[in-house]
Parts: sequence; structure tokens; C-alpha cells
Amino acid sequence: MNRRIAGTQRRRHALVATLVAAVLAGCMASDNKSPPAGTAATDGPAVTRRPLDTPAVPAPVPAPAAPAQPPALAVTVPPGALYVCVVQRDGALQQTAIEFAPKVGELCGRHPEMGPCQYERNNCRARGGRVFAAGGAEITMATEAEYDKKVMRTRFRAN
Repeated sequence: MNRRIAGTQRRRHALVATLVAAVLAGCMASDNKSPPAGTAATDGPAVTRRPLDTPAVPAPVPAPAAPAQPPALAVTVPPGALYVCVVQRDGALQQTAIEFAPKVGELCGRHPEMGPCQYERNNCRARGGRVFAAGGAEITMATEAEYDKKVMRTRFRAN
């Protein structure tokens, strides 16, 4: 009886080892393949940040009783860019156009709530900037909250 159990265990171990070897061989074989044609790996970067040539405009000075909303800025969005990141540095406003690869840009144009679009907007805000859309409207965190409601996005945070 013990020999029969030991033989069954050996067969199970051999089967598991064979499956693990097959999975590893499949993973290693897929690493050697080139990416399919038309993917972002062959087309270049998915996002391009290009500083815009703007005259040095002094930053607006808020009045002592400043309103809750920051003052409106005159932002020009170049063709092909969906967003412009405006950052105040050294007393001057710096504008950077955020351009996406054609496929990603098309997706963000139709669905601005998608992850790659939101990632670039949050990246701008992390540097202290404000994000403006192609129409000149500012995309605030309230707008982002509406986008999150639309896609029912759930965020998990570690304690």
C-alpha cells in the first residue's frame, strides 16, 4: 500500500515539474519575439511634452481677498495637442503642450476619463501646474471627480 502511494506522489511531482518547465519555456520563448507591427514600441513615444514658445508674462498677483477659483489664463493650445500644462516658475508662466500618439490621442479625444489621459493630467498637477483642454477650459479636480463617476473607478489605498 505504501509503495502505491509513493508512486502516485512521484507521478504528481513529475507532472508538476513538467508543467512548470512548459510554462517557463513558453515565457522565455515569447520574450524573443519582436513586437507586432503598429505598436507603440515601434512607433515612438506615446506621449510628447513640448514647451510652447510664449512671451514672458508676469504671473497674476492675487488681490488680498482672492476668490476661491484661480484667475483665468489666456492659454493657446497648438494643433495636435489635447492638453496644455501651465506652471508658474520664477515669476513667469511656462506652458507645455501634451501631445499623444495618434491612437492614444484619438482615445483621449473621445474619452478623456481614460487612464493614460488622466495620468498625464495628474503628472502636470504633481509639478504644481494647471491643466487646460483644447477648448481653453481648465480641467480641475472637480472635473476629474466627474470623470471617475463616469467610469466608476475604484481606488484602493494602503494604510
